[in-house]
Amino acid sequence: MDDASEPLALAPTAPAEPDLTDIGTLRALLRRHGLAHTNKGLGQHLLISRKTLLDVVDAAELTPHDNALEVGAGPGALTVELARRAGRVVAIEMDRDILPVLAETTAPYPNVEVIPRDLLRVDLGAVFDGAPYKFVANLPYYITALILRRILEARPRPTLMVVMTQREVAERMVAAPGELNLLGLSVQFYGQPRIIELVPASAFYPPPKVESAIVRIDTFPELPLDDTGRDLLFRLAHAAFGGKRKQIHNSLAQNLRLAPEQVERWLAASDIGVERRAQSLSLADWLRLTRAALADPPQPIAKIGERLRTRREQPQRQPQTPRGE
Repeated sequence: MDDASEPLALAPTAPAEPDLTDIGTLRALLRRHGLAHTNKGLGQHLLISRKTLLDVVDAAELTPHDNALEVGAGPGALTVELARRAGRVVAIEMDRDILPVLAETTAPYPNVEVIPRDLLRVDLGAVFDGAPYKFVANLPYYITALILRRILEARPRPTLMVVMTQREVAERMVAAPGELNLLGLSVQFYGQPRIIELVPASAFYPPPKVESAIVRIDTFPELPLDDTGRDLLFRLAHAAFGGKRKQIHNSLAQNLRLAPEQVERWLAASDIGVERRAQSLSLADWLRLTRAALADPPQPIAKIGERLRTRREQPQRQPQTPRGE
């Protein structure tokens, strides 16, 4: 028989994976698991723009050699895209209702591990056994600052971060001196942030009331201060931004209960004018101010008064009478 007459055997094709950014597919998936809607209490607004999803993943510049950490994985749209590019993906998700959905969507990817826990209860240093990793996440709006702090203070820190957050928060993260704020200082101490693109509310389900933004943070391999210096810097910053409209020497003296003369010494040593306000300082200014305070440690007025009181209350030593008199 002529070979040409034989029917061609077609190779089996794998079923097409669902597009988790398609609103119809997403709704059907949620309904199948008994979920009529997302958990707004956990700040869940699910991404339904494939372009935006790919832009987030592209910004992370993942390779098969990379580890990727995600928080707030939801139904897994971002998780799946990360798994297609990274060597290993760890997704942290605390919403028990959405976990079965995430298990289904990530089942085809053996390089995905789901940790069903609150991020604050996860030992980040043990997740990748100390190996380098990148952090990529669509952050829940209500807890963005806390998650950023947790990740930036982790040991080891991620080599790169790409996050989706509210536009207003993103703009605070990248603020320059003159508009600098506590969140911006906190992020810029650890790395260089930049806004990749703005994202409209229509890119999410359900749509939030605000615009969002993709932010990339290239973290510094070495920090400019050790742990003691870092803690002091943020202690000073909390005090200074606590009186945002006040001149910085007043804010520091009042909120830290310091003698004004000591604060003025710090500012003089840092080449910072006493009339400056917290938002006008740059990261370099804050570093100089912190080093000046490290060299001349804070002496709260209460402690000074306590030492003086202790000295006054100590019994006076009576002069000894010479023997034989």
